[in-house]
Formats: sequence, C-alpha cells, structure tokens
Amino acid sequence: MAAHGMVSERTLDIVPLSAVMGAEIRGIDLSRPIDDAIFTRILDAFHRHLLLCFPGQHLTEVQHVAFSRRFGDLQIHVLEQYRHPVHPEIYVLSNVDPKTGKTTGRHPDRGTLVWHSDLSFQRRPALATLLYGIDVPRTGGDTLFANMYAAYEALPEATKRRIAGLRGAHDLDYSRQRAGAPPMTEQQRRETPTVDHPIVRTHPETGRKLLYISHHICRIEGLPIDAGAALLDELMAHATDKRFVYHHRWRRGDVVIWDNRCTMHCATPYDATEERRVMHRTVVKGDVPV
Repeated sequence: MAAHGMVSERTLDIVPLSAVMGAEIRGIDLSRPIDDAIFTRILDAFHRHLLLCFPGQHLTEVQHVAFSRRFGDLQIHVLEQYRHPVHPEIYVLSNVDPKTGKTTGRHPDRGTLVWHSDLSFQRRPALATLLYGIDVPRTGGDTLFANMYAAYEALPEATKRRIAGLRGAHDLDYSRQRAGAPPMTEQQRRETPTVDHPIVRTHPETGRKLLYISHHICRIEGLPIDAGAALLDELMAHATDKRFVYHHRWRRGDVVIWDNRCTMHCATPYDATEERRVMHRTVVKGDVPV
C-alpha cells in the first residue's frame, strides 16, 4: 500500500474473466482510500470490460456507499421495503431474517430472476450497479450477464434496419407482475410512470451502438401489441444466447460492478429455504438514453 493506506498503482492486477465480458481486479482493498490515478484505471477497465469483480472485500455500509459514489449520484429505490434502514442508498436482497438469523424460506425479489437492465423504467436509467456478496449460496443464486454491444452487432442487417428508431415503453409494475414479485403500492406506481427509450441506444462514453431491451418493456411504441411482443421475444432470445452471456458464480466478499447501459442481467434460482443469500446493492444514476 502507498502512504496513508492508499492503494498503490503497482499492486493493481486486471485479469479478464471471459471472452464475452468481465475482468477481475486484484490487489485492491475497496475499504481503503483510492486515489484518482487508480480510479482512472478502474474506470478505463470498466468501459473496456463492461463488468468488474473485486474479490475478497470486507466493506461496511459506509464504505460501500462511498466507493459507489465515485461513479456518480446514487439512486434511492422506489421500493422502500428493500431500503437499508440506515443507508437508504443500499437496496437489501436477503432471505435471512435479521432478528432470528434464519432463512425466511422465501426468495426476496423474484423480479431479479428475469433478464433486465436496472432502472430502465426511469427517465434516467442506471449507469452502473454495484452488488456486494455478503452471504452466498453453495448452489445457485448466480448472476448471468449479457453483452448488448455484441448482441446488436450480431443482428442481421435487415433486423437492424427494422428496429432503428423504435422505442420501448418500460414499466416496473408490469415487469414485476409478470415475474410474480410482490405487488407495488399505489404510491410506488405513481412514482414510476411508464417511460420510453430507444431500442437501439448509443453508449455515451464509447459511442458504440447497442441493443437496449429489458423485461421491463411492456410494449413497443407504434407497433400492435402482438407484433411488438413477438419482436421483443425475438430480440430477447437473440440477446441472451450463450454466445453473449457471462456466468458469474458468487463468492463471499465479491463486489461486482457492471455497466447497465450495455448489459442485461438476471439471477439464477436457489433454494431459499436451505441456502442463505444476502446481497447489498447500490445503483448509480445515468443519463437519458439517446
């Protein structure tokens, strides 16, 4: 470590995780101060690899929030039942009862089990999500990530022309009902009106085009409902083909950050009656998609 406990640039090691996307960042302790030179390297790796994993971390809630804020302003989620009681920027995904320490036997949020991009239901969707694995199952509870640059680039030219200019309407309540998640309150619905975004988006940092779709899409503007649903099913099946997907197997202490602007993700099932899974999530606000 450098002076005053700061991370030294010489200790940082960036190792690719797969040919699809992702890199592991070794030699860094996110609980310690990170200087601007190190953070610039992290940000560059984030743009190149779309997803970064920092293994073996031990973070307090304050440290988790502080590192997350290096990437931008944080969201406080409309679903207040998931907010951390002291740090509302943290969205708690847990099947462990904090009073008894035992599993509840229920999956905390079935909306995580479908392919989506975080906050796509807001006018300013997520730039990045940081997920910290505090307690992870022995089996299941993994996360799958799809590279939406690669998915777009692999589309037939006729399909690219067909979807150019189309916009998807994103609705959180619609997607949660489809996923079998607990219903939203009337106040939560009022705070998350349907918004529309382009299906083909240009990344604001790299300038590359990508496929911007999500389970949050309730319809494609300008198309009949059935035709829009069929097109969305076609694009989803294409984008989540194994050619474009990285499978992350969680280890306790992993901090994973991914770029929601050019990825989709979904969690895999696990036995919520037997296995413990406690994850803390922060989300960085992004820009209006163009």
